[in-house]
Amino acid sequence: MPLFIDPVYFWYVFVPTLLISGGVQLYLKSSFSTWSQKRNSAGQTGLQVGQQLFSRTDLKAIPLERTPGVLSDHFDPRANVVRLSDPIANQPSVAAMAVTAHELGHVQQYQTGSGLIAARNFLLPALQFSPTLSYISILMGLVFNMTNLLWIGIFFFGLMVLFSILTLPVEFDASRRGLKLLREANLLQTDEDKRGAQQVLTAAALTYLAAAITSILQLLYYISIAQRRQRA
Repeated sequence: MPLFIDPVYFWYVFVPTLLISGGVQLYLKSSFSTWSQKRNSAGQTGLQVGQQLFSRTDLKAIPLERTPGVLSDHFDPRANVVRLSDPIANQPSVAAMAVTAHELGHVQQYQTGSGLIAARNFLLPALQFSPTLSYISILMGLVFNMTNLLWIGIFFFGLMVLFSILTLPVEFDASRRGLKLLREANLLQTDEDKRGAQQVLTAAALTYLAAAITSILQLLYYISIAQRRQRA
């Protein structure tokens, strides 16, 4: 909930967020564009890479489906299915191989009962209502000068920040697992495969890091407002 009229927000939240998010998105698009045009040495599309990882590693096979969009790839644990966007599913690129491996890294996290996943999922029920309660409480607290209500909103916003922070190790671990799966399946056959896969996965992970940093900055801003109101 940006408060653009406040110079503190503008310089310490809005500008850093714009620079960090913009820089990360440029890096992600550049990396993805570069390695989407590089054919992986195995000549495997994302769907084929997924099947190879199921057959050559200890992963239990689950359905692989196509989904519309670009970089819309994800693992849906409720349906127990991995959905790959068309550029990933259909192209034999280094990027396709890396992104598929990352999503199957998430599959392995669930299949092996990762503690990181358990910790993050513990917050999921609260996150169903946290955004609404947070923004309403913060807005009402500011409008009616009710500091206690403002702190309630900050608490629920903090839950969202905590979830964002817990997402970081989950995503980095999924990339680590994905690269290990590719090595076990002997799909990283050249230095270019390794370098490209690492760069794509690093760029993707940085998007979660940027989101965590910007959410922390916003949380600190709300806390500073509440503290100023208390001292007033």
